[in-house]
Amino acid sequence: MAFEGLAERLQGTLTKIRGKGKVSEQDVKEMMREVRLALLEADVNFKVVKQFIASVREKALGQEVMKSLTPGQQVIKVVNEELTALMGGEQSKIAVSSKSPTVVMMVGLQGAGKTTTTAKLANHLRKNHNRKPLLVAADIYRPAAIKQLETLGKQLNMPVFNLGDQVSPVEIAKQAIDKAKEDHHDYVIIDTAGRLHVDEELMQELQQVKEIASPDEILLVVDAMTGQDAVNVAESFNEQLDVTGVVLTKLDGDTRGGAAISVKAVTNTPIKFAGMGEKIDQLEPFHPERMASRILGMGDVLSLIEKAQTNIDEEKAKQLEKKMRTMDFTFEDFLEQLDQVRNMGPLDELLNMMPGMNKKGMKDLQVDEKQVGKVEAIVRSMTTKEKQEPSIINASRRRRIAKGSGTSIQDVNRLLKQFEDMKKMMKQMTNMSSGKGKKKGKGLGGFKLPF
Repeated sequence: MAFEGLAERLQGTLTKIRGKGKVSEQDVKEMMREVRLALLEADVNFKVVKQFIASVREKALGQEVMKSLTPGQQVIKVVNEELTALMGGEQSKIAVSSKSPTVVMMVGLQGAGKTTTTAKLANHLRKNHNRKPLLVAADIYRPAAIKQLETLGKQLNMPVFNLGDQVSPVEIAKQAIDKAKEDHHDYVIIDTAGRLHVDEELMQELQQVKEIASPDEILLVVDAMTGQDAVNVAESFNEQLDVTGVVLTKLDGDTRGGAAISVKAVTNTPIKFAGMGEKIDQLEPFHPERMASRILGMGDVLSLIEKAQTNIDEEKAKQLEKKMRTMDFTFEDFLEQLDQVRNMGPLDELLNMMPGMNKKGMKDLQVDEKQVGKVEAIVRSMTTKEKQEPSIINASRRRRIAKGSGTSIQDVNRLLKQFEDMKKMMKQMTNMSSGKGKKKGKGLGGFKLPF
């Protein structure tokens, strides 16, 4: 996961100072040395690190911190604020033209994920902003690019404007915008060509497309895994095209995260989106303050809530709560709930958004996706009647379920017991809230989730 090493180092450093009643100049100096090393190891641009350290040191030794009741916590607040400022301060939203359609030009090197990001952005605009985008295949040099965009368009049930690979990108862009006006599309997203490196020919062509399309937004797609090179690419494209925003891809990969922290400071171009996975819906608006919170182990509760609001059916959630309170909760309800949670993204990723989950002692609390899959297989191997009335599952039924799910009878027994424990717990909690229960917490000690 991006930032994992950096997060671990920074959190370890900040923990030492967090509870200090007094913070000396030497404490700040030692902490800054650790922070500096952590940032450099994460491949953050050295000039950016130098500036960041100087700014934090100055504020951490300021009167407000020294006179604070909890100086240690004030220092952490300073680090959080400066890290947020470094990545852009506040969220920078995608442009909306006063005169439809809004034209977005996607640029970047080959292999950064530009074509996929083009489709992801269109999906994001339709799903979250109720827009009607037109995708434009203007990369005529990479043989698979047009086909790839066509395939993604079909997957999304979204139109792709395509004139083949024998027409110039400039003409494609011109005709695409006319077509968008004709068909009342409010966004035109142009997938342009990339190269393996920045060259004069590529830039000339992109400038010609820019001239004819007059884009409201030029988004540079950068592979976060290339580290410092990503910043150099951003600098080069920005000098020649006046890029309006950056999309960082592969931010979910095993990357050190330096690009995300450096790119805004070096180019003064905001990061607008982050690709958090390969799926078509895994493109998120970039929130500097939330990313800083994640890095410093403070969680990202707002993003978690937004994911829940987008992916969890409110009406179903209310019905489920009622069922749990009245003990009508079945294995069918369990499966439905599992599907809704899974729609929010990988379970480990959701855990990382919880405050404190990166702290020592919490690192071992990982959700085993295989174990979740095993539980799901057991439930799906039950008949409808068995899901609704687990009490009818006798020894022979347990053998059949174990065989059908590729698990053992012990696994089936364990899940059935845990499911009953969960129902008892829900009943006890309902009784306690209505004043009927016994002493608080009795009988809950041995309960564990099924995964």
